[in-house]
Amino acid sequence: MPRRTATMLASTLVLITLLCVGVLIPVPYAEMSPGPTVNTLGEARGEPVLQISGRRTYPTSGHLNMTTVRVTSADYKMNAVEAVYGWLAHDSVVVPHDTLYPDGKTEEQSSQENAEEFSQSQESAKVAALQELDIPVTTRVVVATVVKGTPAEGKLHAGDVIRAVDGVAVKAPGDVAKLVTKHKPGQDVTFTIVPAEVAAAAEKAHKDATTTRKVVLRTTSSQEGDRAIVGIQAGTDHVFPFTIDIKLADVGGPSAGLMFALGILDKLTPGSLTDGRFVAGTGTIDDKGKVGPIGGIEMKLVGARKAGAEYFLTPAANCAAAASDTPAGLTLIKVDTIDDATASLEKLRKGDTASLPRCSAG
Repeated sequence: MPRRTATMLASTLVLITLLCVGVLIPVPYAEMSPGPTVNTLGEARGEPVLQISGRRTYPTSGHLNMTTVRVTSADYKMNAVEAVYGWLAHDSVVVPHDTLYPDGKTEEQSSQENAEEFSQSQESAKVAALQELDIPVTTRVVVATVVKGTPAEGKLHAGDVIRAVDGVAVKAPGDVAKLVTKHKPGQDVTFTIVPAEVAAAAEKAHKDATTTRKVVLRTTSSQEGDRAIVGIQAGTDHVFPFTIDIKLADVGGPSAGLMFALGILDKLTPGSLTDGRFVAGTGTIDDKGKVGPIGGIEMKLVGARKAGAEYFLTPAANCAAAASDTPAGLTLIKVDTIDDATASLEKLRKGDTASLPRCSAG
């Protein structure tokens, strides 16, 4: 066999061997890629994403698209070839597996956490939008979770509204712990509550629940043994003066909060926030309208531009990363609050694009 032929054959065999090894050997990485975008002003699976009843709404136009990121599942075993391809591809990002699934988190645990964050983001979006319109929203302290095997199990339930502890009115979740820990382990503490089912019925009728009952619990020691507990986690809930439903399945995490809030604002006010333009964006939002950072910004930009977006509302904390690799034809608008977003949308409507707050890579 000629030497040249033998060399080529050997090289081919080495290449085949390396490819086989690359395919067979798993690596501790996961992949992120652009997910679908959804117009909060439009429909998903045949029904409006935002459904408002009990309050006048107005026609809308254009797009206020929330954006998503697809990620490989917790149990997906990426091989070396896929990792290299992902590193080279422009429309995907390969990251350490623990970045997406820390501490050995399972797919089920991750999905549950994302669902809870998504639900909370919807509530905060509603509160932020209504407060922007000076529409009163009632906030109340509720039982968020009950720990199994503690004094509260079977006596308090998630969703119960906590009006008072030992006769002292509570205004924030932290008040509950402060009042309980005034006791020594083994002492009784009295909760005044509105049962969850009563509170839900009153909320549905847009009325204030007046039926309360007292629940006496014998405190026990914390795991550290230095304070009294009853075994609940207190949280907050909101009562809205009319019904706002967000109908969107198979989406998780808190990053759609800003776009939901803007969609609600658009439907509750005359005219169009976008004046028919295609605006996409992302960002968490809290009850006060503060916009927070999110993960996967590069993938969301790609997904938004592919869908047709011309402008992208970008959390201030994500601006540097977003500006370092912005798809052509997409203008990044820096936002830190819901007020920033509405002010920028007003500038767009007026054609004043020169004064838009832009993201910079520096």
